[in-house]
Amino acid sequence: MKLDNVIATRKHKTVYRDGDRCIKVFDADYSKADVLNEALNQARIESTGLNIPKILEVTMVDGKWAIVSEFIEGKTLAQMIEESPERKDEYLSLLVDVQLSVHSKTCAHLNKLKDKMNGKISQSSLDATTRYELHTRLEGMPKHKKVCHGDFNPSNVIITEDGTPYIIDWSHATQGNASADAARTYLLFWLSGDSESAKRYLELFCKKSNTAKQYVQKWMPIVAASQSVKGNEHERELLLSWVDVVDYE
Repeated sequence: MKLDNVIATRKHKTVYRDGDRCIKVFDADYSKADVLNEALNQARIESTGLNIPKILEVTMVDGKWAIVSEFIEGKTLAQMIEESPERKDEYLSLLVDVQLSVHSKTCAHLNKLKDKMNGKISQSSLDATTRYELHTRLEGMPKHKKVCHGDFNPSNVIITEDGTPYIIDWSHATQGNASADAARTYLLFWLSGDSESAKRYLELFCKKSNTAKQYVQKWMPIVAASQSVKGNEHERELLLSWVDVVDYE
C-alpha cells in the first residue's frame, strides 16, 4: 500500500490514491467507532444501488485506522464549477438531480436522522428553553425514511468522463426527512460564503422535488442547531444565528 499520492486533506484525515484504490487514513486519536460506522454506512449504501465507491477493506496503517475503497476517476462538481463558472446553474441543477436520486432510496439499517439531531441539540451550547423549543419542533416534523447523505455538497459528487455521477463521503448518512438534508446543503453553501448559490440551490431543490420552500426553511434552525456542535467557532456563531432569527410556532 503506497501512501505517497495525497489527493485530499481534511480535518482529522488524509486521502491517498494507490492505483485503482482510494485510502482514507484517519488521525491516530480518531474514534475507532466513528471509522467503523463510516465504513458500515458506506457498505449499507452500496446495497441501495446508488453509484458510490465500493468498500474494499478497513485496515490499520502505521497504527492509524484506514478505509480502503475504489478510486473513482473524474472531477468533483466543485472543480467543474470553479473551472466553468458560467455553467454553475447547470451544475447546481445536476447536484439537485443527484441528491434526489439519493432521497429516492431507503436503507432500513441506517441510523435515524431525528435521533442524531435530538442528540446534537442536547449537546449544543443553546439555553434550555431554546433546546426545548427545538426538540419540540423536531418531534413535530413529519417522519420519513429516505436516505439522507448529511454532507451533500459539490465536493462530494464526482463526475466521471462518461458523465456518470458518483457520491462519496457517507460518514454522516442517516435515514429521515429529505428536506432536512436539503436544509443542510443550503447551510453548507451559506457557510462557504456563497449565498447566491445557496439561494439558487434551494430554488432548484424545491422546484424539482415539488417541495414548499417554507417547509425546508422550517428545518433550518433545527439543522443549524444540531450542526453547531461541530466546526470552528466562527461557523458555530453563524449557525447559531440561524436559530436566533427564527420565530418558533
